[in-house]
Amino acid sequence: MEHEPIVLDTTGADIQGESARIRARGPVAVVALPGGVPAWSATDAAVLKSLLADPRVSKDPRQHWSSFINGEITEAWPLLPWVAVDNMFTAYGADHRRLRKLVSPAFTHRRTTALRPRIEAITENLLNALAATLPGESVDLRAGFAYPVPIQVITEMMGVPEHLGGGLHKCVDGFFDTSFTPEQAQANYLEMYRLVSELVAYRSEHPGDDVTSVLIATRAEEDGSKLSEKELVDTLMLVINAGHETTVNLLDQAIFALLTHPEQRADVVEGRVPWSDLVEETLRYEAPVAHLPLRYAVDDIDIGDIRIPKGEAILASYAGAGRDPNLHGPTADQFDVHRTNKDHLSFGHGAHHCIGAPLARLEAAIALPALFERFPNLRFAVDPAQLQPVGSFVSNGHRQLPVYLG
Repeated sequence: MEHEPIVLDTTGADIQGESARIRARGPVAVVALPGGVPAWSATDAAVLKSLLADPRVSKDPRQHWSSFINGEITEAWPLLPWVAVDNMFTAYGADHRRLRKLVSPAFTHRRTTALRPRIEAITENLLNALAATLPGESVDLRAGFAYPVPIQVITEMMGVPEHLGGGLHKCVDGFFDTSFTPEQAQANYLEMYRLVSELVAYRSEHPGDDVTSVLIATRAEEDGSKLSEKELVDTLMLVINAGHETTVNLLDQAIFALLTHPEQRADVVEGRVPWSDLVEETLRYEAPVAHLPLRYAVDDIDIGDIRIPKGEAILASYAGAGRDPNLHGPTADQFDVHRTNKDHLSFGHGAHHCIGAPLARLEAAIALPALFERFPNLRFAVDPAQLQPVGSFVSNGHRQLPVYLG
């Protein structure tokens, strides 16, 4: 008997519970996105990994999503900004390889590792600000630490001038809010496009040693082509959004996990478990991006006795895959930094593997030890069970992390 699609909760109220319900229906199952738009959610880790690397799976709706091609997906759809942008996030095949090659020089190992001193300084400044909190007062570690570390890093990395920073930060928050109405989502997208276009104009006049300037000047070696104006703006929007939200949630969820698992916290803080193990287990246990829209079947794809028909949408459900019992056994739903196998797909896989993953790991490797060293008596100021998720089925974090520092 066929099931009705599971309607994804746009407020993200119970991402893991919802993922479990999807998983119970099989390695892939049909879910309903906002507006009733159907998609195949892949929660089985092996199946998702295979799909992410399969050339029969595209990210280009203009070529391969029947509903988009037929005009069923309009400007009224709140997730349109996720699929209609013109950058490597939505490119396929040779076009994706061209765009990724143009963007890659901005994310070399040298450029990433060179950011270490600046990340350390940003972290230290934020910790100094937190230390000024009056005794007995609580602070919100998401707003006061998990959020500003990556947003300051990516803002400086992109060469965003001060007069554009505040507006861009607000737009990034809105981009991940899947509870937005279509009108709010469209207005937010247009405002971000305007601000990023201003950034391009500013850096064209005032080039520097930043990613925006690099991308403006980048040329492909073979034919001398460069990013078109729209590709450039959409690519910068991708980098700013992805470079911020993923790391915010990684820091958020790692802090939450340590504060709610005191024995494991002691093992990490006292050096019996490396901080890198905490980072990888956090990425597995609470993928910073729970569901990533969208991919499309270029041809019919058979998964066991299930067929994903050509032209239908596929949702990469990283939160579900991270807790797949087929990979992680009966303890998949338990946070455990001692776990031998911490494999996850939270940064994707294959051609679209996140180009900024090394930067996110570097930020976490610097910020988390510094926080717990500075405030060894850190504890929640409220019952952690009362914490509310951010309003999204894409972004997987908390609205607030209220704590006492001492």
